[in-house]
Amino acid sequence: MNRWKSIFGSAGFYAVLALCVLAVGVGGSFALFAGRDKPAEAESDPQRTDLITPAEAEPVTPEPPALVETIAPAEEEAPPEEEAPPPMPEVPVDDTPVTVEPPRLIVSPLNGEVVTVFSVDQLVYNETLADWRTHDGIDIAAVQGTTVLSASSGTVSSVTDDPLMGTTVTIRHDGGYETTYANLQARPNVEAGETVSAGQIIGAVGRTAAAESAQGPHLHFSVTKDGEPVDPNEYLKR
Repeated sequence: MNRWKSIFGSAGFYAVLALCVLAVGVGGSFALFAGRDKPAEAESDPQRTDLITPAEAEPVTPEPPALVETIAPAEEEAPPEEEAPPPMPEVPVDDTPVTVEPPRLIVSPLNGEVVTVFSVDQLVYNETLADWRTHDGIDIAAVQGTTVLSASSGTVSSVTDDPLMGTTVTIRHDGGYETTYANLQARPNVEAGETVSAGQIIGAVGRTAAAESAQGPHLHFSVTKDGEPVDPNEYLKR
């Protein structure tokens, strides 16, 4: 005990302590410098590509672009020359002036039931005269006083009081046609020489025809072409 006290209490103790501190300092310095040398070893490792600086990387030479072969456009063939059309033949020109005629308007003179038909080839029985005879027109039944119209435009050629057919109006038309309206009331609406239009009122249904009085009030309507009787129904369809 007294021996240790003599050691620590002497100058030799301090010398030993200084040596220990020196040894610790030298060991720490060695470990420090050893740690600093490791990055250099890592840099020298060829497999550590992430530590290669841009200056140390090998330059990359870009490959030249692939050559594209250019094909010259094909020469277009010139279209074949069109043959000139043959000359047009000369056509004779007709300089005759054309006269435009307005369409002919034909209307029914009276709407009603046909009680006696047109018949020039066969005889029909006449109740009033109690005999058989031809019938050059059609009889259209109507109430007495019903207006009668001109079937087409034309000129009134005559207004007569026929002993058999009563008050009668005859109108001349273009094309050789003539229409007759009989059994009218005594005073018709037109006079001879007067120009009328299609559908114009020329009179009214009466009972003046002595030869057809048994049939009651009606219009006797007849048509001729160049003086020959024709079927009024065919005329009205024109």
